[in-house]
Amino acid sequence: MLRIGKRGPSVTVLAFDGMSVFELGIVTEVFGLPRPEFDRPWYELTVCAETPGPVRVIGGASLHTPYGLDTFAAGETVIVPGVPDVHADSSPALVTALRAAHDRGARIMSICSGAFALAGAGLLDGRRATTHWRYAELLRDRHPSVEVDADVLYLDDGNVLTSAGSAAGLDLCLHVIRRDHGPAIANAVARRLVVQPHRDGGQAQFIEAPVTEDPADDRLTRSMEWALRNLAAPITVEVLARRAHMSARTYLRHFARATGTTPIRWLIGQRVHASLALLETTASPIEEVASTVGFDSPVTFRHHFTQTMRTSPSAYRRAFRAGPS
Repeated sequence: MLRIGKRGPSVTVLAFDGMSVFELGIVTEVFGLPRPEFDRPWYELTVCAETPGPVRVIGGASLHTPYGLDTFAAGETVIVPGVPDVHADSSPALVTALRAAHDRGARIMSICSGAFALAGAGLLDGRRATTHWRYAELLRDRHPSVEVDADVLYLDDGNVLTSAGSAAGLDLCLHVIRRDHGPAIANAVARRLVVQPHRDGGQAQFIEAPVTEDPADDRLTRSMEWALRNLAAPITVEVLARRAHMSARTYLRHFARATGTTPIRWLIGQRVHASLALLETTASPIEEVASTVGFDSPVTFRHHFTQTMRTSPSAYRRAFRAGPS
């Protein structure tokens, strides 16, 4: 376990035989790297295993950790990045560790199939939870007391948080940074990761679809690129459909298939994200920022900004300027 600088809140993550290191790498990158640029204690990450020692990972390699379930359960934030087999029950020892952590008040998180471990420990009973869309029906069947929502990237239910497959775990980890340290710090971490600073947890998971040589896909892409260049303009579904040379109904169908959301919801998200740089780097009044990115009123802008970012534009600006440059 590496300690650099002042001790921050502890995060523990469970490694298991046969795992992909991608989800573990997400946790390591977000919580494990030292962040001396932030004038505050960062997290202290510990990789654990059910049995201390070597853990085999996909690709023939292995990692070694001296930390077992006692250390895992002692974390202030406890993360299960997946399970070895979604059809099998978690071990009694892991169930005990998760329940002990939860009873102690730890924040419990899962990525992808890790939701099965949380459900097996009874931590998702009566809660909304998500997992990779491929596993959603199985999670419902195996744990009928869980309200499974396969149409979101992640869910925050206070001290129990679940996320969908793989990259959605990164969205959840950044959401936790935002909860703990505010949007300015979360945005700074996202920039270092070269990822979008915020994807709304309610955004749909991408659904598997065949790759086709459909000319409509190019027309759809061009219409979206046009919208991004003209965010300040009045844009409706009908305007986008005309740009793509489709009827509005056809455009809606192609858009939903390609993105998992609606054109208007996508457009609102793009406008909110376009406003971030203006709030971060200018002193322009909120009314001017709203108009520049295409909202018809500051009231509408504040509403959608708060829904997306979980803070107001003014609070975001203050938090960003109070954070590191």
